[in-house]
Amino acid sequence: MGKVLERELSRLQDRLLHMGSLTEQAIGKAIRSLTSKDAALAEEVIEEDKTIDVLEIEIDEHCVRLLALHKPEAVDLRFVTMAFKINNDLERMGDLAVNIAERTRSLLKAPMLKPLIDVPRMAELTRGMVTDSLDSFVRRDADLARNVCRRDDEVDNLNDQLFRELLTYMMQDAKFISRAIDLILIGRHLERIADLATNVAEDVYYLVRGETIKHGVAGD
Repeated sequence: MGKVLERELSRLQDRLLHMGSLTEQAIGKAIRSLTSKDAALAEEVIEEDKTIDVLEIEIDEHCVRLLALHKPEAVDLRFVTMAFKINNDLERMGDLAVNIAERTRSLLKAPMLKPLIDVPRMAELTRGMVTDSLDSFVRRDADLARNVCRRDDEVDNLNDQLFRELLTYMMQDAKFISRAIDLILIGRHLERIADLATNVAEDVYYLVRGETIKHGVAGD
């Protein structure tokens, strides 16, 4: 690998990790705004998403320049291709954090419908998946990536449980419907973030092993 290409690939990885850090912070702030009933924190998440959006564009442009000027091959080409996808997944996670903040803003206008138990647990699992998917990328750790994929079912199960519980609230009294729907949507946004973390982990596995684990976990 040429020295210039090596530096550019390292710079690309650093920018992706910065993007990942901003995304993790956004998810954490969005959930804290809900659990601590902090409307100002929710507004921060919404405002700071602009930084993530700008960074996504810059990373995409960086990938395009790498492909055009250096014509990477083999594992380097695979890395740049994965960077495109991971960048997009991280930006979408940021958007979902904004969606959670917006639902929180709506929920804080009325008393909380129920104690927040499942949502913080889902958030903890989801953030762990995001963190580990990025760590697997940095360390080129296929085993950690595979572990992230396996955890997705746990988030799905919690989301289903949350939905069933909130459905009973809506059936009991129509005045609960609006707040229940906000919580259902927050659960779905967290579940979707977990799906995107799984996408990142699948891409890392492909980058390291050169084989796909989509639609199933390799080694199972």
